[in-house]
Amino acid sequence: MPFQKTIYRLKISKAVLLSITTITNVFAWFNYATSILIDEMSMASFAYHEELMICVIGICGAIFSMFIGIYLVNSYVTRKAFFLIWVMLGIFTSYTFAFLEPTIQNLLVIIFGVNFSFCLGIPVSLAYFAESTVEENRGRIASITLIIMFLTAYLLGIAKSNDTMLNSLVLMGWRSLGLIILLLGEEFTQDMKKTNPLMVSIISERAFALYIIPWAMFSMVNYLGWPLLAKIHGEDFTNFCASMGNIVAAISSIMAGYASDRIGRKRTLMIGFIIFGLGYAVVGIFPFNNLAWYFYMIVDGIAWGIIWVIFWFVIWGDLAHGKRSEKYYALGFLPYLVSSFLRVTVGKIIPNILSEYAVFSFSAFFLFLAVIPLMFAPETLPEKTIKERELKNYIEKAKKAREKFTKG
Repeated sequence: MPFQKTIYRLKISKAVLLSITTITNVFAWFNYATSILIDEMSMASFAYHEELMICVIGICGAIFSMFIGIYLVNSYVTRKAFFLIWVMLGIFTSYTFAFLEPTIQNLLVIIFGVNFSFCLGIPVSLAYFAESTVEENRGRIASITLIIMFLTAYLLGIAKSNDTMLNSLVLMGWRSLGLIILLLGEEFTQDMKKTNPLMVSIISERAFALYIIPWAMFSMVNYLGWPLLAKIHGEDFTNFCASMGNIVAAISSIMAGYASDRIGRKRTLMIGFIIFGLGYAVVGIFPFNNLAWYFYMIVDGIAWGIIWVIFWFVIWGDLAHGKRSEKYYALGFLPYLVSSFLRVTVGKIIPNILSEYAVFSFSAFFLFLAVIPLMFAPETLPEKTIKERELKNYIEKAKKAREKFTKG
């Protein structure tokens, strides 16, 4: 069977399926919960400083919880016990949605709880994903995971209603599925013999620095485009572009996963950064042209498909080869959280103080600069794998050419 051959080729074991379902469960839960909270905040009509305080508290909770999770799983509990605690915390947080009211105190508590519940186990679950996969196929399995994540989140989002009790029950039921998966699944492997690196040693690694710097630079400028689009063309056009961009990103992630396993992580990332820089360059020249923004929507989606595959799933597991990777993933997830922080703080101010031409020109230049560290970064996909796949591709082309010549 073709599907069975694909599973065999990608080495999708029970451990891989367990990691995919665990990540998918929490991602869809978080997406559902945050969409409800965003709706509540928009209806409450808070002042800017109140919205800022709520968002900052939520992001701080996310960052704080990641490092608590790493500390717990590295010091006190087994991985499976940790995941059970994580899921139970998510179920309890889901229960609080039954008491959701559009007051600042209520939203502060629930948003902090949602972000804390989500990020507590993200580095640990991604580390388990890395341990369950092999480097040669990690990109393609990551793309499969992303497609399942976004499709599941979309389907679950259909159940969203205006009834707080119903939303709470849906969230509790969905997170409880994660508990059932854990209880029925096999034991989470945890190799305690692996080296547990210090944060300082990870940050001082040359390879880590050469990948985290462009990722941080990308995160710093990524939030600038959408507020300006909303200012120029309105919220409806912005929401349409964002939705279409997510679809493009989902499709792009498939190609990104394949490319990262065939030509390498480094070259795939460089392509993504250059494409995204071109998008900013075009809207910098034609910021009031709808076609320019459609082009930006496409390249933004392509770039994010690459970013999600490599910077969320692949590269930190590659860099931690032979060592425990929870801390790599936690540090690698920080730029994304910082981007969220900038979006709710500086992102709303910049459109009012700087011209569109200046912002987009700066962003395009900054993104092209971000490619420079990647030029010196080591390729994390084994060179032997790249050469073997290039040779195999060459042999297949030669066979096709010979068959064509013979028939002719």
